[in-house]
Amino acid sequence: MKSSQTLFTGFLSALLLISCSDSPVSTDAKENKESKNLTLDSLNFSVEEAPEWTALFKRQRGWFGGDGIFSVNMNGKETPASSGDSTILFWFSDSMLGEIKDSLQPGSEMINNSAALLKSNTADTAAIGFFWRKQNGRNTALFIPNTPHTKKGDYYWLGDGFINQEKNNDLYIFSYRMQNTGAAVFGFKEVGNALIIVPRESKPPFTTYRQVEIPFFEGKESDTAGTWGCGVYVNTKEAGVANADGYLYVYGIKGKDKKVIVARVKPADIESFQKWTFWDGKSWNHDAATLAPVADHASNELGLMQLQDGRYALIFHEDGLGKHVELKLGKTPSGPFGKTIKIWNCDKDISMDKDFISYNSKVHPVLSKQNELIISYNINSLDFTNDLKQYPDFYRPRFIRLKVLSN
Repeated sequence: MKSSQTLFTGFLSALLLISCSDSPVSTDAKENKESKNLTLDSLNFSVEEAPEWTALFKRQRGWFGGDGIFSVNMNGKETPASSGDSTILFWFSDSMLGEIKDSLQPGSEMINNSAALLKSNTADTAAIGFFWRKQNGRNTALFIPNTPHTKKGDYYWLGDGFINQEKNNDLYIFSYRMQNTGAAVFGFKEVGNALIIVPRESKPPFTTYRQVEIPFFEGKESDTAGTWGCGVYVNTKEAGVANADGYLYVYGIKGKDKKVIVARVKPADIESFQKWTFWDGKSWNHDAATLAPVADHASNELGLMQLQDGRYALIFHEDGLGKHVELKLGKTPSGPFGKTIKIWNCDKDISMDKDFISYNSKVHPVLSKQNELIISYNINSLDFTNDLKQYPDFYRPRFIRLKVLSN
């Protein structure tokens, strides 16, 4: 096992990441007309646990824990319950491998990232397999930095991603290049953002992939640059969404108060960074320095899903490490967004131990149904190594189901 400080480094890195020309026209023109008369400050809903999805990731052997869970449908559809023959890819950042019997068995270890493939659109435990790589007989992460600015010891924390139907149906995953500093407290820093591009024909454990550095971060401090890819929204006809405008919306987190920032680009142009534009509060322009936040006090991972009435639900975790899963309603993928609505209290999971914390809430549209949102959040511990011995299966995602009720 790694030391508790090393184990906790990757987890904290996600929480503390500080975080075609485009015409200056708001996406309001594309919004669902029904949403114009709906409030952004309230939502009629019920919420409950989604035990079948939580149970899918409670395992005793091999992969038995991880955080940072994101999901895509490999057919490229981003809409709820899009296909009965779905194949869902999940990926995780810090991941635990080993065996749990009555207790955690010797030899367990952490790797920086891993994945799972579910050949179903239901939580079928017989249809899921977990993947990581082996190198010289040792378990290792799926994705390891190898970009022009990579230094020895760098590792990837993984962000959101999508199937790019405008570029050969390749898988694009945003990633954060991390570096340990050796400091006694918070001994790490984010040093770059990158895109990992997995060719359509590459299968898990993805031995073939490309890496492209995202230039908006390189050479800057994380609290001023913003971290891109904490969430994405594929607003295209090919992805199956309503009122598509043809853009990929890329969400970032900036600053200690975790402000949400937004960029957009046509999926075909995602690697042409000069074609990215940034929301400045009034319009889209090419100068990243002018961007304006659309929300704050969010989390380093989040998700967006369009509701049936046309409003957009932005799901995130309260201040990164709070007790609550929260929601904001928006008129468009870039807002404006209404007030924060608390939708779930994580006390049940974190009250087991004084060091337990919850974080990284997000919606999974490809697991959801119309007006029924499947939302995940993670559990971790400030005393990771000791609590892993006492509660060996605590370190895994939990799921809830939010149902939008008629007004």
